[in-house]
Amino acid sequence: MTHPHDIEIGVIGGSGLYSFLDDITEIRIDTPYGEPSDALLVGEYSGRKIAFLPRHGRAHSVPPHDINYRANLWALRSTGVRQVLAPCAVGGLQARLGPGTLVIPDQFVDRTYGREQTFYDGKVRPDGQTPAVVHMSMADPYCPAGRAAAAAAARAEGWEPVEDGTLVVIQGPRFSTRAESRWYSAQDWSVIGMTGYPEAPLARELGMCYTSLALVTDLDAGVEVGEGVTHEDVLRVFAENIDRLRPVLFGAVKALPTERACLCSRALDGMDTGFELP
Repeated sequence: MTHPHDIEIGVIGGSGLYSFLDDITEIRIDTPYGEPSDALLVGEYSGRKIAFLPRHGRAHSVPPHDINYRANLWALRSTGVRQVLAPCAVGGLQARLGPGTLVIPDQFVDRTYGREQTFYDGKVRPDGQTPAVVHMSMADPYCPAGRAAAAAAARAEGWEPVEDGTLVVIQGPRFSTRAESRWYSAQDWSVIGMTGYPEAPLARELGMCYTSLALVTDLDAGVEVGEGVTHEDVLRVFAENIDRLRPVLFGAVKALPTERACLCSRALDGMDTGFELP
């Protein structure tokens, strides 16, 4: 299928990262699931078209539990995007993963509730189409090719990325209590955030590659003594690292394969989804 915008790569940006591209064009996309968080900001790097989507809106006005994740992923796919990079701010759950650490997780744990987490719910959509009920494998939720590209780009920019680990996703918008944080840490999970779920499974349901780049901005409440993390702390540390993270994202964009051979690209093979994908 051809797409009028012919965009290859999507970047869903987290806290403080709303100026990823220069010389941008705004594109607004209507979806069967309502409005995305914001317009897509489209530009080009190294000959590849990129669509950046501010996850919380450019004014950071959408809390994590109210993000329209289905509309966001659908909007990206409808412009041609098949590979997604998803930088996000996270807390470190292990003392060795302090502020400024870049983690490229290979697993997640979902601790959210009430979020729309599938396209395949058997419910009639506003456009009259009814999706089938589909059970998608998520044993390995992140794209191996995307993770390799992100890790290589980070090393090229002088980072020492942690190339595996588990991201636990909580409901938000509040941060963890000390008891919760200590429990997550005791499970040997790596980092904690509020937005990685259901982005990853929704991307898989659309046959898209999804790679998380988790920047640690703080040690979570139970990992060390102190007053605990604040929103201001997160934004400050993320802002301090934006200039370092930007070339990593550009490098990953350049390194992503032009022809996909990963399992993500074949996730929908043999499935009757019950509706037409964009």
